[in-house]
Amino acid sequence: MIKVLIVEDDPMVAQFNQKYIEEIEGFTVVAVAHSGHEALVKVNEYQVDLVLLDVFMPGQNGLKVLEEIRTKQEEIDVIFITAASDAQTIQQALRYGAIDYLIKPFTFERFYQALSAYKQTFRTLKQQPQLNQQELDGLLSNKKIKEARVEPLPKGLTTGTLEVIVEAIEHLKDHPFSTDDVAEKTGISRVSIRKYLKFLTDIGLLGERMTYGTIGRPVYAYLYNEQNRHLLHHYLVDFEK
Repeated sequence: MIKVLIVEDDPMVAQFNQKYIEEIEGFTVVAVAHSGHEALVKVNEYQVDLVLLDVFMPGQNGLKVLEEIRTKQEEIDVIFITAASDAQTIQQALRYGAIDYLIKPFTFERFYQALSAYKQTFRTLKQQPQLNQQELDGLLSNKKIKEARVEPLPKGLTTGTLEVIVEAIEHLKDHPFSTDDVAEKTGISRVSIRKYLKFLTDIGLLGERMTYGTIGRPVYAYLYNEQNRHLLHHYLVDFEK
């Protein structure tokens, strides 16, 4: 397993990134840090192969963290995940040895591609003590990125029904909503809707919390995370048109 440290000052974003990683075989999150200082502490505390690193953080920013990692000659790879899109920051990150750079907001497919390409490179270099030019060219040209694909919809879910449910959620997004709220707007059975809401929660489009009424069983309330709406693109190709 490739051991990952997430460095992100926003707890919700860190949680979404962790969910993304859990969807990709071969990776495990060993720790989460919410500041540059905490990241350096956890690098020493845990065995880490890959750091997912933000630039903008309180105190020590991500570039300084990477600089320190390189100064100490730690055998750790870094992928930046950040809103910093200026050329100077990107250039500095690459000069310090970042292997990839994702600009927020990014798609799950781009995230998947970055980690899949890294996994291929990581395993190749671990397993093969020597490479020929063709093998090395294949790694350096990131061919594996082009081959990576997002997983299809889970079995039993259809694009058409998903589109109907997402359209209903668009009208409910200003407040927490329940399975019953979506059923009322769509006419789809509650059993089916729960499956789709679970899927949307798993990919990070919805947040979920349990609420308790005065009587009866607890009810799940969902909250739409509009920042992650781009995650639907790969499942509803025509939805954005």
